[in-house]
Amino acid sequence: QVQLVESGGGLVQAGGSLRLSCEASGGSFSSFSSYAMGWFRQAPGKEREFVATINRSGGSTYATDSVKGRFTVSRDNAKKMVYLQMNSLKPEDTAAYYCAAGRFGSASRYRYEYDYWGQGTQVTVSS
Repeated sequence: QVQLVESGGGLVQAGGSLRLSCEASGGSFSSFSSYAMGWFRQAPGKEREFVATINRSGGSTYATDSVKGRFTVSRDNAKKMVYLQMNSLKPEDTAAYYCAAGRFGSASRYRYEYDYWGQGTQVTVSS
């Protein structure tokens, strides 16, 4: 069974920080280091949107403009974990956050390039 499980969400005041984690498990992730990983988010009534991505080795990352300088994506291949450090949070960052894994291995902002998705973790930022 292939699983991606996010954790670390919660309620935080504007200006605060959260660190999201995503743990991969299951047969397909025996070679976790071959997967690109991405973070996406979805607010109520809106489309799921790209947040940040990291390639298989961790050597290439990028993020959407609205979070650049505030969010950082990283990974630990030995632990099969990917992280999203979120600083200076704003109310508009409120959403369910999803991690995703893509066999293609290269960092990507496109949902269709990801093969596996987690169930999401809720982040709520109060003003």
